[in-house]
Amino acid sequence: MASGGGGIGEHYMRVIRGDDGYDDGGGQHQEKPGAAVSVAKGVAAAAAAGSMLSLAGLTATGTVVALIVATPLLVLFSPVLVPAAFAASVLAAGLASSGALGAAAVGVLAWMYRYLQSPSGEHAPAGAGKVEHARALLDAKAHDVGDWVQHRLDQART
Repeated sequence: MASGGGGIGEHYMRVIRGDDGYDDGGGQHQEKPGAAVSVAKGVAAAAAAGSMLSLAGLTATGTVVALIVATPLLVLFSPVLVPAAFAASVLAAGLASSGALGAAAVGVLAWMYRYLQSPSGEHAPAGAGKVEHARALLDAKAHDVGDWVQHRLDQART
């Protein structure tokens, strides 16, 4: 590699872009003719497009052949595959829901631990006031039910 030269593909890329100038030896900077560059670009684009089009055709043909081969197998094994797919989806849903419920339970347990560790409600987690309100409502309702039962028992004895 020459010590003063640029990158290996630098000249090539300038030719492809069409902005390559050359020195005619007398210090004059001249532009190359653009027709050759345009033809080279067209040939390169046609070659790339043709190869991609042929690859697309081969892929489509391979897909159709695979479908033709696989269809009888799918029809033959469908009494097994459909229940297996159903069972796999139920299993996946069950695992996902059990994981979500387990994560929720761990969150609730962590909240309860933080709540019980806070001295007399100081630094209580968010929502602790709602728990106290719910506890008071449940306590009041339990007393109401106890009074009602006691009243009924007294009525039954008399």
